[in-house]
Formats: sequence, C-alpha cells, structure tokens
Amino acid sequence: MSLIFERVLTDGIAAVSYLIGDDEEGIAGVIDPRPDVEIYLDLARKNGVSITHIFETHIHADLVSGSRELADRTGRAKIYASSEGGAEYGFERESVKDGDEFKFGALILTARHTPGHTPEHVSYVAADEDHPESPWGVFTGDSLFVNSAGRPDLLGRDADKLAAQLYDTLWDFYGKLEDGVIIYPSHGSGSPCGADIGDRLESTMGYEKRFNPYYQRNERQAFVDYALSTPPPEPTYYKRMKKVNAAGPEVLGRLPIIPALAPSAFKQMVEENKFQLVDTRSMLAFGGGHIEGALNIAASPILSIWAGWLLDPETSILLVLENDGDVEKVSQFFVRTGYSKFAGYLVGGMRAWQNAGYPLRDLPQMTVHEVQASRNGLQLLDVRGPGEWKNGRIPGATHIFLPQLQKRSGELDQQRPVVVYCATGYRASIAASVLQKEGFSDVRNLPGSFHAWKAAKLPVEK
Repeated sequence: MSLIFERVLTDGIAAVSYLIGDDEEGIAGVIDPRPDVEIYLDLARKNGVSITHIFETHIHADLVSGSRELADRTGRAKIYASSEGGAEYGFERESVKDGDEFKFGALILTARHTPGHTPEHVSYVAADEDHPESPWGVFTGDSLFVNSAGRPDLLGRDADKLAAQLYDTLWDFYGKLEDGVIIYPSHGSGSPCGADIGDRLESTMGYEKRFNPYYQRNERQAFVDYALSTPPPEPTYYKRMKKVNAAGPEVLGRLPIIPALAPSAFKQMVEENKFQLVDTRSMLAFGGGHIEGALNIAASPILSIWAGWLLDPETSILLVLENDGDVEKVSQFFVRTGYSKFAGYLVGGMRAWQNAGYPLRDLPQMTVHEVQASRNGLQLLDVRGPGEWKNGRIPGATHIFLPQLQKRSGELDQQRPVVVYCATGYRASIAASVLQKEGFSDVRNLPGSFHAWKAAKLPVEK
C-alpha cells in the first residue's frame, strides 16, 4: 500500500481539506471539500486515484460545502454525513454514526462522534489495518484546532450545553489519544470558527495537551466559561451558510459566468441602481479613481469573508477588476461564501472607463506621519475587531467594527474629515468606501494602517 495524502489550504477563509486514499486500490476520499472543487479532481488525476467518498465532519457555517458539487463532478462519489445529534439534511447522503469504519487499502478511517462545536460533529481517526488499535492521526474537523478549539456558540442556542459537550470531547476522547497522534484540523489561523487558532496546520495530541489553552482548564465550568468568552465576533453570513449547507448547496457545474460589459453598458447598469458595485482593485488603485458608489473589496482570498459580511447574496454584483484575466480567480473567492449572481464586469477596467470620459471619484490616502501631524483636525476611525482594539490603538481614535459601520455611521460627524485605519489598510479601504456611499464627503484611508503606525514608533494607547 502507498498512502495518498494531500492537504488543501484555502487562504482567506483559512479552510483546510484533505484528499486521502490508497494508490494500489486506486480509491480516495475527500474530507470537508470547498465549493470550487477542481483542485480535488486535479489531485486525484495526479495521484492516479478515483474519488469514491466525500466526508463531511459537520454542517459548516463558514463556507459553502463542496460535497454536492464534487459528487456531481465525479459522477460516482457518495457523500457521508453524520446522523448523530439529530442532524437533518435536505440532500441525498450516506448516514454516518459513531464507530463506522471506512477502508482505503490498508488505511482505516473510523468515525467518532465529537460534539461541542455542533451537535452532529464527527471526527475521523486514521489507522493502519495492521495496528487498528493504535491510530496515527485524527481529522478533527472544527472540534480541535492547533492551540484552540471549535466555538460552541454558532447555533444561537444551547451554547452552554455545547460547551459542556466540547469539554467531554476534548478530555474524554481526544485527551485519551496517545501523545504522538497527529491532529489534522479543518481550519488554520485566521478562521473565525475558533479563537486564536495557531499558525501551524497540524500538531500532536501531546503538544496540544501541554500547550493548548483549552487543555489548561480541566475543571468543567472553567472550561465552559472560557469557551463561551473567547470566540471572535460571529460573521453575519454564518447562519445563512448553516442553512445552505444543511439544505444542500446548489450544484453549479462550473464557476459562474460573468458577462463582459463595455463601459457604456456597464455605466447604464450602474445608473439603474439595482446591483451591488464591487471594485476588487488594490486600495491605492481604488484611491486614485473609482466609480461613485463602489465598495472596495480587493481581490485577496479574504474577499470571501468580507463579501459574506457586507453583501446580499440575492442581489447581482457588478465587478471592477484590476485585470480582465482576474475574473475567474475573483469568482472563486465569491463562490466560497455563496455568491454566484453576477450582472457583469467592466471590460478594460478603469482605464476603459476613464478613456470613455466617465466621472471618477477619488479616495485620498494619508501617511502615518501626515496623520500624526494633523490629528487634532481629524476624526480617526478604527474598524478592526474588538480584540485588536483592546491590544493597542492610535490615541484619540473612535472604534466601530467594520461590519457595524453602515448602521453606526451616524455616530461620526459628516462635516469633519474622517481617516480610517485597520491593521494594514485592506479593511480600512472597505470602510472608507462604505462611508463614501453613506454620504461622507471627506474620507481618507491610511495605507499600512496600525502596522505602519507602530513601525514609525508613533504613540500607542491601550
């Protein structure tokens, strides 16, 4: 037997999925696939295997599950999803319960019910058939992460109960595994599915039992209190993702088609005011000139999360791109959090728009030294998360978390200039574009933002 093991990291949403199988039998399974599934098909071809099994550890909240898409594209793979914890699904799948075994050559995957993050959550223990009682690894889904554990508060109910179940999962199941067992979680650093997830993509049970903060709380109530107090703010799209994934995501068959629109047609559609206008260029390009009313969510993998926070999945999107060749990459980012409705993109980008003589709006950029020199005349707005704000900020700044800005913009003075900052400027440019849409006439962005401020050794308030 030759073990096939491929890990797929999806940047931005920090999701991790796996292709695992046996090349002698020529079969493999995929654990927790993302919706743009071509990568698994390519890996299967590279390794000379057929994908026959698709495993879901739980009903995901952070991205659209790729299970139905992958099953459709393979033509034969079956979806295996937990029937534990009263889970209900609106699509065809094979039921999985605690103790079920799946064989790929000499590899045995055993399902174990590991509730806490969700009631139905299962993990998959990996062992060789010669030593089935001594597993070498465990695919932990969203229950145990490097340096963290799955948040128990996403259902909006029963959070105390789920936190107590998470305690039992970590101590009575994972905690009894040998120290050398490797954990393979479904998220890495940056995912809001857990608090302060570590940078490494794998760890060992011995290391986690020694250093993971959840394992430093061996008394149940202390653990529950910690688990409920540490999660980051819940993205607004999580509840929508839960419903979509439980019902069964739409099978697209391919990435969405985004029509190419000449500047005149694009301008006409912008003026209809029926679409969401998203400019995916970098903050400095956006600042130099953009279309009035555009939201600047740059084409980084983290676009998936911020689209989820800020956009309506039922309203079609008009896109401005850095380059026309970016259209497929950008559509992948949108699809991951459930956006598949597009009215079109601007052919030739902003160069074509400006050459057509159409109006532009700018977003001035300030350096940290310019902000420091004129701070008294400015409103400083910090749009980072609550934890970032507590750990240090520019003196005199007002804090409004970016997803709350549209509703809370009335707390700012529209007659005074506003300078927006975050950690590096990415979120600040989104926020500045939101304020411009809300009618603020003098909005400025701070490229480099708090990182640049600290690098310049300017004063920090805590």
